Amino acid sequence: MLLNRFDVGWAVFSVACLGVMVQYPHWETIPFHLIWISLTLLYGFRVWSLPATAAILLAVGIGTGASILSDAFDGLQLWGELFEVPLMSAMFVAMVWHARRRKQAMEIADEHAEESAMLLAQQERLLQNVSHELRTPVTIARGHLELLQRNQGEQTQLTVALEELRRIETIVDRLLLLARAERDGFMVLGDVQLVPFLEDVFMRWAEVAPRAWRLGAIVDVSLAVDETWLRAALDALLENAVQYTEDYAAIELSAHADKNEVVLQVADEGPGIPEEALEQIFERFARADRSRSRREGGTGLGLAIVDAIARAHGGTVTARSDGSGSVFELRLPLPQAENAEEREAPGVGAPAVASIGA
Repeated sequence: MLLNRFDVGWAVFSVACLGVMVQYPHWETIPFHLIWISLTLLYGFRVWSLPATAAILLAVGIGTGASILSDAFDGLQLWGELFEVPLMSAMFVAMVWHARRRKQAMEIADEHAEESAMLLAQQERLLQNVSHELRTPVTIARGHLELLQRNQGEQTQLTVALEELRRIETIVDRLLLLARAERDGFMVLGDVQLVPFLEDVFMRWAEVAPRAWRLGAIVDVSLAVDETWLRAALDALLENAVQYTEDYAAIELSAHADKNEVVLQVADEGPGIPEEALEQIFERFARADRSRSRREGGTGLGLAIVDAIARAHGGTVTARSDGSGSVFELRLPLPQAENAEEREAPGVGAPAVASIGA
């Protein structure tokens, strides 16, 4: 047992109290209890080894018990005071039991935390290595297929092969993105004005697919977020909406304040999400409709990335559906959000319909 200043201080204090017990037998109850209570409190922080604990308990018990016993023989103390020694010993033993259990639990928790950190690091290295190994052959294969397609013209087999290679590239990229999103310290927070930020996101997506794009009311606030990662989360939500809607179906992007949160909302007029799938759609590779997601290029990783980014910002992401559409809500913390003002986007009453691909 390595002694520190607290152990030495307690030893000096206890010897002084024992001296007071011997010198002033009529007042020995006070220093007696001070010795035992201070010992119990100290052990709650120190947790010595069992041999050291037993030796200290024996020394304190003999020291205090001998003083009371001597005074009892001299008629200065009642014989019943001797029962205080086993009672205080029992109190100390109870503290020993609880303190050692707490220490063992903390050691187990530390071991699990260390194992989890090691597994996470191994997972990230594996993803990086796999992605590196996959990128090169996929790039080479895609280059040869594109050359063959240019020489032989459009062929169904070549088109399918190229689509599957692009799909593999997307999976690799998103696995890497998800691994980075679950690593501590990956975000760089900055102030982002929500209105121009969402307007920029909306304008980019309005050119992607022929949908009835609507930019709803937006709360006029500044968020402390990582702009790049927040944009990635919204891109994933909007991409999901595009995949699960038909041409000219409505997709709306909006934001409002709810108590101390800002709620970024993506609503669509798709087929909706089955109730039993709502709780699993944010898991890796989860899909509400496997055949449809596969056909339209979904990897089952986009919503998992959104969930990781939301949690990294101290927020949440949820989904709800009534069978005639879906609403995804990305909630981010914001103090005094209830005092923020909502601003309608220009032309909110007239939805913007993208002409690309019409």
